[in-house]
Amino acid sequence: MQKHLVVFGSRIYFSSTKITKPILPKLINLGALEQNGGSSIRFLSSMSMQRRLPDLDDPSTLMKEDGVAVCSTMWIENFREPDRTVTSVQEYLRRFELWVLAYQKVCADEMGTFMPRSAIQKSAYDDLLALRNAVLDSRFKWGARLDFFIRSPKDKTDLGSLSKRKIKAILTTTQPAAFQDRIVQEVLYMILEPIYEARFSQKSYAFRPGRTPHTVFRVIRRNFAGYLWYIKGDLSTILDGIKAGMVIDALLRDVRDKKVIDLMKAALVTPVITSRVNAGEKKKTKRKNQKKKELADDEPKPDPYWLKTFFRFAPEEAEKLPSWGHCGILSPLLANICFDELDHWMEGKLKDFYRPVTSKAIWNSPEGGEEQGNTSWPEFVPTNGKDKTRKMDYVRYGGHILIGVRGPRADAATLRKQLIEFCDQKYLLKLDHESLPIEHITKGIMFLDHVLSRRVVYPTLRVTAAGGKIISEKGVGTLLSVTASMKQCMKTFRKLDFLKGDRDPDPQPCFRMFHATQAHTNAQMNKFLSTMVEWYRYADNRKKIVNFCSYIIRGSLAKLYAAKYKLRSRAKVYKIASRTLSRPLKEKKGVSPEYHNLLRMGLVDSVDGLHYTRMSLVPDTDHKPFPRGWRPDHEKVLMEYIRLEDPKTLEEQRNCLKEHGLISPQDQISMVVWNLKRNAVSVDQLPLDTKELALSLVEEDSDSKSNESYITSAKNPGICLDEPITCVIKRITNAPRREHGF
Repeated sequence: MQKHLVVFGSRIYFSSTKITKPILPKLINLGALEQNGGSSIRFLSSMSMQRRLPDLDDPSTLMKEDGVAVCSTMWIENFREPDRTVTSVQEYLRRFELWVLAYQKVCADEMGTFMPRSAIQKSAYDDLLALRNAVLDSRFKWGARLDFFIRSPKDKTDLGSLSKRKIKAILTTTQPAAFQDRIVQEVLYMILEPIYEARFSQKSYAFRPGRTPHTVFRVIRRNFAGYLWYIKGDLSTILDGIKAGMVIDALLRDVRDKKVIDLMKAALVTPVITSRVNAGEKKKTKRKNQKKKELADDEPKPDPYWLKTFFRFAPEEAEKLPSWGHCGILSPLLANICFDELDHWMEGKLKDFYRPVTSKAIWNSPEGGEEQGNTSWPEFVPTNGKDKTRKMDYVRYGGHILIGVRGPRADAATLRKQLIEFCDQKYLLKLDHESLPIEHITKGIMFLDHVLSRRVVYPTLRVTAAGGKIISEKGVGTLLSVTASMKQCMKTFRKLDFLKGDRDPDPQPCFRMFHATQAHTNAQMNKFLSTMVEWYRYADNRKKIVNFCSYIIRGSLAKLYAAKYKLRSRAKVYKIASRTLSRPLKEKKGVSPEYHNLLRMGLVDSVDGLHYTRMSLVPDTDHKPFPRGWRPDHEKVLMEYIRLEDPKTLEEQRNCLKEHGLISPQDQISMVVWNLKRNAVSVDQLPLDTKELALSLVEEDSDSKSNESYITSAKNPGICLDEPITCVIKRITNAPRREHGF
């Protein structure tokens, strides 16, 4: 009997014979192979092993899971152990899924649309893999101008055909960040963000996901009531630039991976090439009759006018965005990493300063503890009494800090002196008393274009005495008022050329929208007004400030339409277009009969009137209570997921179910299935005679201890235990009757 071997392949080389034809599943005589020597069999086995090994140069073999799933894993791991020191990040730096996800995000910024994975070309995968290998092998250089591993899909420039003049211009003038640099920045950001978000202080609110200026307003309204002295600090000069050694030292506190540290150091140290403008160089005048630029299909559209206008309303604390070297989007994260030590230092000062007073104090527990007092007034703080609770709080938004102190001014001065010494030691920043002023609440504290002030209230407090008797007494306390700054709003409108004059403001025509239609212009301004309504959501004077913005916009558009349609005055515009400017202005006598027919046929645009033309239309201020120990939604979900993954939590839930005599739905279903299998009969199919017999059997055996639990479960039709068929029948007979007879 001969031995045979089944071989699958295309070309197989033997020691003496060459088979060049494609081989289908075929029987090969092993005896003939043995005559040529055992080397042939070893060769065949090695060939089969080589086919099974993945090709490290093939990107498709490296895509094991989705990039978002990899990011989720990193977030969960870091929030599970926030205090651990990360010694190795190269494991995630090698994950090709993160590089593909970074490529998709950068392409979305570049082209305006998110590119699905199926739309990425094979050449882009190969170039992306080459970029990853260059980063891992330390061959990647920041700020390359002509040597690229991967280029943008929009970039069709042939670098080989460039002239010397163009090459010199590329190497010496200011250029946007290279496409491959932004991909590396995205990968590093996805790796570092979860590491530090789990460690950052809850007192910082800028450049972080889920935290906005609205969060700052709610925190101030919740925690800063009753503070008399305020310290405002401007540390934004650090955001202009900081020494690379300080940033690296801040990174090394939590991340000890040499590859990542070297990448970050190179990004900070590598000089950024900027072009110098000569003093004698003349400005190029704009040519007349210049054609309007047409956007390509894959080119992102610029921001609309209403969004550009709203961005100009950014507060002073939010205007400055750090940009360090070639770090790009990593700069805000690095700024928070550097400021994190200041945040934790201030948290220690808050605990040391806290001195509660047991009598007549609403703050008689530290941060995170249970709060006592009048819970119906969350911002109410009593002012009567000689002894008062001494407390302090702190928030930081970017490079601006706000400290509230309840106590004597000497304590605030001592804290300011310590803060100056800390900034001088850690950041080499020379601060003085003018940069850290101490202001009283009665003067009004400006922060994020909102004014913090104090209101005295006299509520009726009801206190329960020792004997249970309720005592009503008149209380004197303070409420913190957060109002939008009308002065700052007018200043911004003047900067945007919407307003002229201080005492008697006069709207100016918005000539930027001169060539737009009336429907488009009104739609743009309505979006702007809606955004302003949301921005002033937590301001106590929300109705007043939004009504003022609506008055300025409406007057500006009325003057624009008067100049555009030659109506001479705003009064004539309002007479034709109405107060909300919702009627078309092409017909001077108002809406013509033909307009309604054209509107019905879709030949003209419908004109939407301006919103919030009356103060009654503006929504009220949002005064929803802000919970203590607030966290963003994504952090709540992470903490809950980690808690549910803990085996101790599952054991606690099971013990709680047993203590209350309950049963989980999974166990209930399994017991029902087990009863049906053991009894081999469906409960609904049993006759009435069997039920009566089962009831008599249960009553006879009720003395036994084993049947007591079954009888108890039979009395409760909502609980299904591992019970005999007699008790199952009894439980069903005790249940309420239904349409099918039981």
